[in-house]
Amino acid sequence: MGSDRSVDALRDRISNWGRWGKDDELGTVNLITESVRRAAGKLVQTGETVSLALPLNRQGLQRAGDQRLNPQHIMLQTGTDLKAGVQPGQVGGWGYADDMVAMALQAATHWDSLAHAFYEYRMYNDRRCDLVTSNGAERNSIDKMSDRIVTRGVLLDFPLVLGHEHLPMDYRISTTEIEAVLEAAGTEARPGDILLFRTGNMKRARANGGWDDYSYTDEPGIGIESLPWLHERDIAAVACDTWAFECLPGGSDIWLPVHAAAIVYMGLLIGENFFLDGLAAACERKRRWEFLIAAPPLPFTKAVGSPVNPLAVF
Repeated sequence: MGSDRSVDALRDRISNWGRWGKDDELGTVNLITESVRRAAGKLVQTGETVSLALPLNRQGLQRAGDQRLNPQHIMLQTGTDLKAGVQPGQVGGWGYADDMVAMALQAATHWDSLAHAFYEYRMYNDRRCDLVTSNGAERNSIDKMSDRIVTRGVLLDFPLVLGHEHLPMDYRISTTEIEAVLEAAGTEARPGDILLFRTGNMKRARANGGWDDYSYTDEPGIGIESLPWLHERDIAAVACDTWAFECLPGGSDIWLPVHAAAIVYMGLLIGENFFLDGLAAACERKRRWEFLIAAPPLPFTKAVGSPVNPLAVF
């Protein structure tokens, strides 16, 4: 059985297996308690909202030929159908429109469930990987979190503080830099927080005219050595403006070592492809980098991920 030394070395330091009981399927989302939500609610002052989601359309970030299909919006009934008489039996010009979407659940702005990653054939809370079958995830599916994710959000705007337009590709964010960005924002990480890592990578890719060098390539992010810092501070979730959240290449024996350690052992909720540029502008204008965030996944049963439209509320 193959393993990775960097993951193995951290296992005991960051593991949350059994912390909330043997039946737990929420992982670090358990840290978003009612008291945490009440405190987050007090951050709402003006009621201004900012969406952190990408548009859902065929021009998405997934590459042609990849199994993660970009959203395909298909009309089922239209006004032209009505005028052409395709909707029979209608009187007085009454008719309707209907549509559908086909997409990979992790094609755009999304959460990874705790059934999304395996390591040594296990997933979060010491469950077998074969509990995820062609019928879906029997345990750790994303719908278990559909009524939970409302908490305090904190934007970590690394380009703003570190003096970059965007972080260089393969830039490895250190915990010292995380703390420096928090200090510059005049705040600190608290239990139950969602930390939003803005690297500028999405803005860089879009400025180049497309998504060609955004996914399945080098990207800035944290390394596996930063996970104890998140664990010690009881962070509920992390999200980013990159394709995979973690620094790539990861300098590890396996691909995506942060996913392996964070999802499997910590039970850490990870969000990817969050659009953070509008939020960054709002935070800089207000000189305030904390807010209420509401980001529940769609309750797809047995799913290993979900699209999400996160809202930051000031």
